Amino acid sequence: MTRRELAGVFAPVTTPFDPATGDLAPVPFRQNLTRLLADGLDGVVVAGSTGEAPLLDPGEQRTLVEWAREAIGDAAWLIAGTGAESTRQAIALTRAAGTAGAHAALVRPPGYFGAAHSAKSLADYFRAVADASPIPILIYNIPKYTHLPLPAGLMQELSGHERIVGVKDSSGDFANLAAYREAAPNWTVFVGSGSLLHPGLELGCQGGIVGVACFAARLCADLLAAHRAGDRAAAQALHERLGPLDKEIVGKRGPAGVKAAMDAVGGGLYGGPVRPPLAALSPADREHVAALVRGD
Repeated sequence: MTRRELAGVFAPVTTPFDPATGDLAPVPFRQNLTRLLADGLDGVVVAGSTGEAPLLDPGEQRTLVEWAREAIGDAAWLIAGTGAESTRQAIALTRAAGTAGAHAALVRPPGYFGAAHSAKSLADYFRAVADASPIPILIYNIPKYTHLPLPAGLMQELSGHERIVGVKDSSGDFANLAAYREAAPNWTVFVGSGSLLHPGLELGCQGGIVGVACFAARLCADLLAAHRAGDRAAAQALHERLGPLDKEIVGKRGPAGVKAAMDAVGGGLYGGPVRPPLAALSPADREHVAALVRGD
C-alpha cells in the first residue's frame, strides 16, 4: 500500500454508537466504509475529529482501526487519527494504530497547554512521534479544536524527516494552505475543508480529507475526477454544490451535523447519535440539514 501515491479524496469517517448502550457499533461502521469506498473515495481516516476521537478511549481507537482494516483490506488507504496531549501518549496511540493495520497516522498537536508550546517544543513533539512510529505520519493542523495554529515554518523544518510525509490543513484559510504547499513541496498536502477542495487541487494539493465526503462522497470523487481530467467547468460546478454542504453542515454543526446528514442520505449510510457530552441537533437543525442534502 505504501507504494501507492498518498493522494485522492478521503472521508474522516464518523464513529457509529449503539443508541441503547453507547458502545461502538461494528455493523453500521463496516457498512458505512463499504458505501463510501463504493462511491469512489480513495481512503478513510478513522478516529479523526469527525470521528469524535477525543471522546474515544485508546482501546476503542485501536478497535476501529482493526475493524476498518478487516473491512477494506489494502483496497484503499487507511489512516488513523492519533496525537495526544503528551508525547508519550501520542507515541503509544501511533504505534497501536500501526500494529492494528493503519497505513499512516494523522497526528494532531497537543492543545491544552497551547500557549506554553513553542516552535521548538512542537517540532520536538512531531519528531519524537515520527521517530517512534512504525508507519508514515501526516501532521494535522486543526486550530478550530486545538486552538494552536501550526505555522508554515514548522512544515518546512520537518519536511526533511523521512517518516513525516504530509500535512492536513483544516484551518479553512486558503492563504495558510498555500503557505503549507510552498513550505513542503515534497509532501502530500491534504485540504481539510470541503469548500476549499477545488481551490486546493488547483493549487497543487494532492487531495482532501473532508467531512463532507462522509455524506457526499460521490460529489467529492466526481470533483477530483473532473479536476484530473482538466474539466474546470465541471469541477467548479461541483465545488459550488459542495460549498454550502461543507459550511452549513460540517463547519457549523460538526460531527452531529455530519451524522444527521448521513441519516438523511440513507441508502446504507448510518449516522446515529453523537457521544455525550456532545449534543444532538435540534429537530429544526436536523430538518435544515436534511433539506440541504436534498438540495431544497
